Amino acid sequence: MRKTIMALALIVTVCTPIFALEKDNIESGMHTKLDSVLIVLAKKTSTAAKGREIISMMDSLFDYNLMAKLALGQETWNKITSAQKSEFTYEFIKKLKQSYVEKLELYNNQKVAYNGVSPYQKGRLQLKTELIGKGETYKINYNFHDSDKNGDWLIYDVDLAGVSIVQSNRKQFAGQLKTKSFDQLLANMKLANNK
Repeated sequence: MRKTIMALALIVTVCTPIFALEKDNIESGMHTKLDSVLIVLAKKTSTAAKGREIISMMDSLFDYNLMAKLALGQETWNKITSAQKSEFTYEFIKKLKQSYVEKLELYNNQKVAYNGVSPYQKGRLQLKTELIGKGETYKINYNFHDSDKNGDWLIYDVDLAGVSIVQSNRKQFAGQLKTKSFDQLLANMKLANNK
């Protein structure tokens, strides 16, 4: 079931932001977007076609640059060049999206309940939702930050049943960097993304 939770969270977590939500519109804006996602999931089209459509709908709500930076970790991020940062961010985004498309078929008519927006860490906000399936309910919380300090709020992380997507990736990358260089980590990401 955890794979299903991850899949559905990635479905709505799926590069540069073009569109952001205003603070007072986070819940209603996400409600509209996720309703549209559920409509696409119900279509009789291919998994790849669904993936492309949903990604195009949701992409602009996420601050992928910050997600990549947080996932790699501040220490490593500060040590690498601008070109390496760009390359890593590109591969990180590709990794997230591929993972999402691979898991699309796990969707089985689950519904989303919205439980409001509340203050979160360091002036950030969290939209609390629940994924309701047959006999099981899981919490999925979307963490937002004011991306430009002008009231444009973007998602920078998603907590799936208490597990952060960013922290999960950070743990994975930190483990690899204990025995590999950054260039080796990046090369491994490219290989995995191009399979």
